[in-house]
Amino acid sequence: MDVQEIIEAISDIRNREDRLPPERELAERLNIKRHQLRKALSSMRETGSLLPPARGRPATSPSRVDEQLVHLTNPMEVLELRMILEPGLARVASIRASALEIARIRDAATTAPGASYGAADLAFHLAIATASRNYLAIEFYKLLRQVGVDARVRIPSQSEPNCPKRTAQRDSEHRAIAEAIAARDPEAAEAAMRSHLQMVQQRILERINASSFAA
Repeated sequence: MDVQEIIEAISDIRNREDRLPPERELAERLNIKRHQLRKALSSMRETGSLLPPARGRPATSPSRVDEQLVHLTNPMEVLELRMILEPGLARVASIRASALEIARIRDAATTAPGASYGAADLAFHLAIATASRNYLAIEFYKLLRQVGVDARVRIPSQSEPNCPKRTAQRDSEHRAIAEAIAARDPEAAEAAMRSHLQMVQQRILERINASSFAA
């Protein structure tokens, strides 16, 4: 099994059960080595589909709150909340971010060759949330993205996820946000983030319409 196949198998188990079993049991069920499992789990955490291990909670188990939210929400609600939260985080980041945090935001704005489309997007937006220095907002944002990337909430894309044209457009929008934050311009940072999320909303609506038409 390659990493993507392992991720799909893990997601399937999580969708059918309340929580993932411990790593040893999960590796045995999937008939893979522990290092293969850990690589897949690490990839899932990078994309936000699995939260990092937390004290007092098994490393692979999603919280009951996460599960309930996944069943109650939909992609448009996730984006609606992102549009409420993220422009404000970009504004605050432009005021509070350190030089190192700004450098990280700028680096993350451009997708590295061979990088996962979803992981690159999460890294950029999480860098901005982190630079806001509001720790409650950071954890809330991680939860929001985790719910948003769950297979039961996502809308299947009709096109290639790593389409160069789409990636280039997304990166251009990210760089506009990054430059506004680097310029310490709260209004521009907030406006650029809002514009970016409006484009995301447009793409989601197009995918919803395409799915409805195909049905």
